[in-house]
Amino acid sequence: MAAAIVFYVSGHGFGHASRTIEVINAVLASRPETRIGVRTAAPRWIFDLTVRGKIAFSTLECDTGVVQVDALTLDEADTIRRAWAFHSDLVTRAASETRILRELGAGLIVGDIPPLAFAVSAASGIPSIALGNFTWDWIYADYPRVRLAPSLLPAIRGAYAKGSMALRLPMSGGFEPFSNVKDIPMIARHATRTKQEVCKLLKLPADKPIVLMSFGGYGLPGLDTDVLSKFKKYTVVSATNLPVGRSRKDAALASRKGSYVRVNEEAMYNVGVRYEDLVGAADAVVTKPGFGIISECIANDTAMLYTSRGHFPEYDVLVEEMPKYLRTAFIGQDELFAGKWETPLNKLLAQRKAKNQQKPDTNGAEVAAELLLKALDKPPKKPRGRPRAKKA
Repeated sequence: MAAAIVFYVSGHGFGHASRTIEVINAVLASRPETRIGVRTAAPRWIFDLTVRGKIAFSTLECDTGVVQVDALTLDEADTIRRAWAFHSDLVTRAASETRILRELGAGLIVGDIPPLAFAVSAASGIPSIALGNFTWDWIYADYPRVRLAPSLLPAIRGAYAKGSMALRLPMSGGFEPFSNVKDIPMIARHATRTKQEVCKLLKLPADKPIVLMSFGGYGLPGLDTDVLSKFKKYTVVSATNLPVGRSRKDAALASRKGSYVRVNEEAMYNVGVRYEDLVGAADAVVTKPGFGIISECIANDTAMLYTSRGHFPEYDVLVEEMPKYLRTAFIGQDELFAGKWETPLNKLLAQRKAKNQQKPDTNGAEVAAELLLKALDKPPKKPRGRPRAKKA
């Protein structure tokens, strides 16, 4: 039986999972018989709805990411405390994974981008490849409280150093611990349905510009949706998850209040519309900057109205880089929660594309899949034995 690729995926937000899924789909499209294992704390429903093939999914906390109070606020102190509590025991955690890898028949480990994946690689002797646009040591190094956990960064960097290769995406930071870094194009999900098809299937009005509200699993509690429902010029759409304990049969496709529409994400997939189709149908996305949503806006030529997201070092890199690729505008959190979107949206959608705006390659999933399959096919290194004693 051919060896499997086992993915260790950060549960921080949905971005790590969504781009890993694109790579998995590209692997399965290229070689459908490839066995895939996934170890992650990201919600299983994301994989169930979007993986185009069979995988062995199992829940595991691979890292602690950052501690989010809500979609736009994080707790730096608790972030460092939890990260150190987790990574101080990395060797033991890695050793406990070796049995799982044997059961999965792993021949290659891919990490996006938990240090645990590479500690597991060292413990099991299975080669490993990193995938991402930032490393966790780079994130934590920017938090002053990291000085209270002086062994945290060395532990993370020591684990990363065990990786055989790192596939670095654009808009990146970190990666110094990896000795072999290869830059690859952006990984992005591309819409396969037209705006007209999406509006018809989701019963959305097609006579006004669509604005997609995208804030991951946290949503925006406290947002004044009554104001959104009274918009004259725009239809505002948000996709929500199916409540625990509800079945597809119980789930309404959408609920509408004036110009504000909530679409049930699982029911949406059930009628053949994927999230990237919704991004493609939108004239603008209102969001916080993250690699996943930025790459999808770029791939689908959708404008972005973004807000601040707390002290997260990736934010500064993304805000600096994303105007090179798409139309963007900033909205403060006070205006965001008050629903005062119409004026900044008008200005955003009136923007012309900058003359120097680039259209980057967005086939990173296919490039990554080719490299992973090549690494999987590479014969394992034979262990070195003791040198034979010379005959007298």
